[in-house]
Order: sequence, then structure tokens, then C-alpha cells
Amino acid sequence: MSSQPVHGGGELIPRPEKTFPALRAALAQVAPSRLAEMTTERDTVFTMATQSNSFGPIAMFQLKWAAVIEIERHPDLARRLRAAERAAQELDRSDLAWQSAMDEIRAITNAARAAVAGVTGE
Repeated sequence: MSSQPVHGGGELIPRPEKTFPALRAALAQVAPSRLAEMTTERDTVFTMATQSNSFGPIAMFQLKWAAVIEIERHPDLARRLRAAERAAQELDRSDLAWQSAMDEIRAITNAARAAVAGVTGE
């Protein structure tokens, strides 16, 4: 496991491997309310992978949930993301603050994906 943070501040847990059991265990620690969502998505993705005879959907699932966990394991980053998401939902799209909120969401999620993209189970 690696413990390279995306953003300064304390980490709740080390960065997990990108295996389903490790991701599920990490999510249970940092965002347990999202476990059902992850499991439902896993079932859909595994069906898609079987039907298409491709591991692509599984790799994308792993990257998505590794990025979610990367954000959630940094409480300050997770708070920033939730604040930006709330602003994006509440503000009018013509408001400059809406665009700022969208930029913040994109920056946080892109940084999280980049941080976990090369993690293969260190």
C-alpha cells in the first residue's frame, strides 16, 4: 500500500490496493453509506465484462472507486468536494460561482484519479 496524499492533511487510512476486497474494506471505513452503491455497480460491471468478454469495465470500476476512496480518506478534501457539489446543485449555471464549483469538482476528482491510476497493489 501507498500513502501518498492527493492533498495536504491527515489521511484516515492508507491508500488501498485496487482489488475489490481491498476497495470494499476501505470504503467501509471512509464512506460506509456508499457500500450498497458500490456493490450494485460491481454487479452491473461484472455482467458487462462477461457479456463483452473484456476486463475494461472492471478496470474502470476499480479506478472509479479507488478515486472515491482517495478523496474520502482525506477529510478536508472530501469536505471541499461536498461543498463544491452542493454549490453546483444550488447555484444557477449562469453564476460565475457555479463554474468555480464545477472547476473545483473536476480538479479534485482528476487529482484523485491521477493519484491512484498507477497503483496496482503495492
